[in-house]
Amino acid sequence: MEKEKILIVDDSEMNRSILADMLADYEIIEAEDGVEAVEILSRRLPELSLMLLDIVMPRLDGFGVLEKMKERDWIEKLPVIIISAENGSNHVERAYELGATDFIARPFDSLIVQRRVVNTLLLYAKQKRLIRIAEEQVREKERYNDLMIDILSQLVEFRNGESGLHIKHVRRLTQLFLTRLEARTDAYPLTEGEISLICTASALHDIGKIAIDDKILNKPGRLTPEEYEIMKTHSALGADMLRKIVEHQNEPLIQKAAEICRWHHERWDGGGYPDGLRGDAIPISAQVVALADVYDALTSKRVYKPAYSHEQAVRMILGGECGAFNPLLLECISENDPQLQNARWDESIDQPGKTRSRAILEELHDESGASRRTLSLLEKERMKNSVLASMAETVQFEYTPDPPMITMSPWGAQKLGLPEIIMDPKNSDELFRVLDREYWEEMSRFMRASTPEDSEKRIDCPLHYGGETRWARILLRTIWTDDEDPVLESVMGTVLDIHDSRVRIEELARRSTQDSLTGLLNRASARERIERRMAEKPEDHFALCEIDIDDFKKLNDTFGHMFGDQVLRELSRRMKHSVRSSDICCRAGGEEFFLFLDYNDQIESTVDRIYKSLCFEIEGLNITVSMGVALSVTEGPDYTRLYRAADLALYKVKKSGKKHYRFYEQAMSDALEDVAGEEGR
Repeated sequence: MEKEKILIVDDSEMNRSILADMLADYEIIEAEDGVEAVEILSRRLPELSLMLLDIVMPRLDGFGVLEKMKERDWIEKLPVIIISAENGSNHVERAYELGATDFIARPFDSLIVQRRVVNTLLLYAKQKRLIRIAEEQVREKERYNDLMIDILSQLVEFRNGESGLHIKHVRRLTQLFLTRLEARTDAYPLTEGEISLICTASALHDIGKIAIDDKILNKPGRLTPEEYEIMKTHSALGADMLRKIVEHQNEPLIQKAAEICRWHHERWDGGGYPDGLRGDAIPISAQVVALADVYDALTSKRVYKPAYSHEQAVRMILGGECGAFNPLLLECISENDPQLQNARWDESIDQPGKTRSRAILEELHDESGASRRTLSLLEKERMKNSVLASMAETVQFEYTPDPPMITMSPWGAQKLGLPEIIMDPKNSDELFRVLDREYWEEMSRFMRASTPEDSEKRIDCPLHYGGETRWARILLRTIWTDDEDPVLESVMGTVLDIHDSRVRIEELARRSTQDSLTGLLNRASARERIERRMAEKPEDHFALCEIDIDDFKKLNDTFGHMFGDQVLRELSRRMKHSVRSSDICCRAGGEEFFLFLDYNDQIESTVDRIYKSLCFEIEGLNITVSMGVALSVTEGPDYTRLYRAADLALYKVKKSGKKHYRFYEQAMSDALEDVAGEEGR
């Protein structure tokens, strides 16, 4: 194994020789004064692990070397131990101010020199580990932010009835157009960070659509003028949503996403909306996302149109059929452009502007007995390392198996209400007031199973502190010796607070499965749960009841949509109260609902009771429903067959005068092809 390199700088050859003998386990490089030391540093700095530096030297003294190292940012990359007989407080204080790590006085004591060198090397390695953990924490937060944005944007796409690829395509196309624009002109100076920010923010360009009514958002045909005006409000609604996040208004991502939301439908000639901006009054971020949005919409299949070819889409954009765009942006696309076509699929640019740099861990060579003995002394130096964690205000800790002990960063200990040192953690009542024991056991299992090649673990768990319970993510990394048979040395950990993000994700996920008016499950979510229920217990008895409100269109036309919505909400409330919490209630769309029940016997009386509860009076009007029922005992545990049978039974009810219910019978199957609707709606 290659030895650590130590640079000894002293004008006394005798001193250099003595130190070299004491540090025989290392590769020694010598310099006889400060000038030679600076020259060596300029050439070989990355190779060096430590420098021993005398103060009093001709030409350039030790303070001069430290000043030059500070000017050139070398002092952050190489630890320096001062060696000198000048041990007055002024000399020592000035050396520390200039960045020295430690001080060794002459005459040299072999044990002290060896211990100071080992301690400094270990401490510096620990600091680099902590910095790496802090950097990984930042990357983790960035990844989690990306995940939140992806989830949020995917929810919008899910509600919009699209595949979810649109968001990825827009991000990729945005990066491509921005990169080309930057190479083509100086009119829009953009840094790599700004390009990355715009690409990330582009994922939220249609967030306002979450506030648009489903009937308009997923209408298969052309929108009426009135519906189109409502649809156009999504850009302003999205911007308003983001600007109402008051506590994060100064975040560049929020600001950039808000401007993209509001203005990505503006056009170069002023013909867009909502503000009719013209030319460069439209932020360049919104201009580029607008072009990416239009290109992907043209080349993708939608409920109202087929997918156009790349060539046709480009011709339509260049021909002005999709509105006017910045001429400089139009120069970034052409019909014969394979890179533009591939940008919709090339995974290599799925994370625009992101790099996954990996810090290289410099494992210390640890063959000497002295270096192992100094580990106990190194524990006393932990307070220096904790400064990084305190400045970052993060919860960090280190677990050592021998002796079993957790050392918390001071800020983290104060945050969680724990002592900074927890001895024998598996028996610590203090620890288990904060952390549930099952998660400590999961961490212990990971430590036992960990290897140098498999050394990382993430655990999401609740933590109890400050009088509340909050969800956290614990990131663990095991640290191993570099022996031929590696031994677990310690476990480094960082605790991230993910409570607010988790709650938001759970709420968004809940909202994405529900009908916004009634709070019942939507069709897709209900079908998924029904199929899962039947797959888990195919031998159980199930009933599917399809329900229509009688003459609902007439109610809407006569009394208005607000009254119609009131009827829908009241029916939904009655549905939920007429069944068990384990049953599934769904608004399939419009005035169509269905219930999914499991039962043992007496299904006829159960259906009769439910039917009667769904007929009611509101504001002097009698509301009735028609209902078709299908049973798994005849149709089997198959959603499509059950739905078709219930739909056919409902059809028979409607044909015979409405206002009652019927069970599906085999005799109805001859009329199956006459039933309106499609399979698996």
